[in-house]
Amino acid sequence: MTSPADVPHLTPNQINALVVLMVEARRLTNVELKELAGFTLTGKDNAKLVDLGLVDTDRTHRPFAHELTEQGWRVARQLHTAAPPKAGGSTTRSLFVVLSNLHRSLDRLRVSHGDFFKQTGATASLSEPRPEAPAPTTTAATAAPVSAAEVETLVRSAYRDLATAPGAWVGLADVRDRLADTDRAALDAALRAMVGREDVRIIPVANTKSLTPRDRAAAVRIGNEDNHALAIGPA
Repeated sequence: MTSPADVPHLTPNQINALVVLMVEARRLTNVELKELAGFTLTGKDNAKLVDLGLVDTDRTHRPFAHELTEQGWRVARQLHTAAPPKAGGSTTRSLFVVLSNLHRSLDRLRVSHGDFFKQTGATASLSEPRPEAPAPTTTAATAAPVSAAEVETLVRSAYRDLATAPGAWVGLADVRDRLADTDRAALDAALRAMVGREDVRIIPVANTKSLTPRDRAAAVRIGNEDNHALAIGPA
């Protein structure tokens, strides 16, 4: 599994591709990459990112199109924690400075990378025609609120994806990243309710000095303390 520690072994072009795909938060063709960032993702650079499981490339038609996998998103979100590749020079080092400051700001705002970069209708893919606007209706449709049971199901699903084994500890920051589209208040309420389940444990981290700003921002307040880690399954 690739981690930010592997970033120094990536080429500047591979890192640039991860960053552009993250900030665009959509599938990009090589034509769009060229128009947006001045490069394409081909050859060895493309092959390595695909082999590492960071990028999914659609080769069924030309121009080839690329998007980040879940693993690619994880590494891209944490690029700021890695040392820039020496071959990148000042441009790549400057990019890492930007990413570090971006991460700090998102932590302060308690906004995930996925939610921050999420595409809206106004920023649809450049390669796709804009859909015709739907005819106006007399009553506006409203989204049904998500029930507490549904949120708990989402939490358990995210935990299964993140945990190395049942009962293993998972940081709430990672859970929140997986559930970036879930209302924070609803998620907090579900976590507090889950504490009463026999198979659920939510605890604070004893060594508070080890907590990152991201960990602190993701904490859920239960009782009189912030909690940072979740385990579901046998102790």
